[in-house]
Amino acid sequence: MTTGTFTTADGCALTFDVAGTGQPALWQHGLGAPLDQPVEVFPEGVGLQRITLMCRGHGASALGDPSLLSIAQFADDTLALLDHLGIEQAAVGGISLGAAISLRLASLHAPRVAKLVLARPAWVDGPSIERQHGYHAASQYLDKYGAKEGAERFRNSPEFQRVIAESPDNAASLISFFARQRPDTTIALLNRIPLGWPGVDRQQIATVRQPTLVIGNDQDYVHPLAYARELAGLIPGARLVEITSKTVDRAAYVSEFRSALARFLPGQGGGQ
Repeated sequence: MTTGTFTTADGCALTFDVAGTGQPALWQHGLGAPLDQPVEVFPEGVGLQRITLMCRGHGASALGDPSLLSIAQFADDTLALLDHLGIEQAAVGGISLGAAISLRLASLHAPRVAKLVLARPAWVDGPSIERQHGYHAASQYLDKYGAKEGAERFRNSPEFQRVIAESPDNAASLISFFARQRPDTTIALLNRIPLGWPGVDRQQIATVRQPTLVIGNDQDYVHPLAYARELAGLIPGARLVEITSKTVDRAAYVSEFRSALARFLPGQGGGQ
C-alpha cells in the first residue's frame, strides 16, 4: 500500500491511496468516511490495483475553498488524480458519495470509465433532501453546541430518531461525525454535499454503456434499496446485487460485498 499527495488546479492538496497490482480500479469512499470504509469491502488477490482519493475535507486532504464543495468538484478531482497517475481508463466505483461521483464520471466522461460500480447509492437523478436531512441537521447541532453536547442533543432529535428506527447503522454513521477531528471541515461538508446530487438526469444515466454493477441492501434509510433498483433499471444491461445489511450482519455484508466485486471487476467483460 502506498500513499501520495497531489495538488489540484485550484491549489487544493489531496491525498490518495494505492494498493495491489493489476487493472486499475478507482474505488471511492462515502461522505465523512475514513479510508477503512472502501478498503474493508474491496477484494484482494484478484488482479486489481485499488486507487482511492480522499476527497476534499476527508482524511489528510485539504478542504480548499468551501464554496467549491460539490459532487461535481469531487468528480473533477478524481479525474485529476487519474491524470496525475497517468491512467487513461479505469474501473470506477464507490459507496454512497463514491457511487454518486462514479455515476457522474460514467455519464459525462465515458472514455475514462471501463466498468462502473454503484454501491448503496444515495441519489438517483436529483437531490434526496428527505433522506439526507439527518446529515444537514447533524451539522447544525455540531456548529451550535460543539462535539459533546451536540452529539447528546442530536441523539434526542426527531431527525436522528427517524433514522435509527429504520437503520441503526446509518444512525451510528451520523453520530460519528461528532467525533471527527476537524469539526469546521465536517460542518462545511455536511452543509453542502447532502443538499446536492450527481448532476446527471435520467436521459444522461440511460446513455451509460459500461458494464455496470449496482449493489444495494435493505434496512438502509440513507441509501434505500429502491434507489439501487431504479438505477439498475435506468442503465442498460446493469446487474443488481442485493447484499445483507450491516444492521443485520456486518460480517455477511462485508463478505457478500467483496464477493460481488470479485466476480464483476476483474477481466474485460461484465463478470458473472
